Amino acid sequence: MARIAGVDLPPNKRLWVGLDGNLRHRQQRARSIAEKSNVDATKKIKDLTEEEVTRLRAEIEAEGRVEGDLRKETQMNVRRLIEIQCYRGLRHRRNLPVRGQRTHTNARDP
Repeated sequence: MARIAGVDLPPNKRLWVGLDGNLRHRQQRARSIAEKSNVDATKKIKDLTEEEVTRLRAEIEAEGRVEGDLRKETQMNVRRLIEIQCYRGLRHRRNLPVRGQRTHTNARDP
C-alpha cells in the first residue's frame, strides 16, 4: 500500500485516480505529476515499486500543496470574503448560494 503525504492510496485503483480522489489533485494535474516522476499513470497503485513511490512522493512534496493545505487555503479565502463583507461573503455567512443560483424553489434548508 502506498502512503504519500500522510494519505493511504487505494491499492486497486489506477495511479491517476488515486491521486485525484485522495490528494485532491485533479485528473490533469495527477497525470502531469506521474509524467514528471517517470511513472505510468495507468498503472495500478499496488503494482508500483518502492522506487516509483519514492519518486512520486518527492514530486508531490516539491509541487507543494496537498489535501490539508488546499482545504486550509480555501477556508482562509472564504473567511477573507466574510471579513471584508463583500456580496459573496454575505452569501457565505447566510449559507445561501454564492454563484447566482435561484433560491425560490431550490437551496432551502429543511
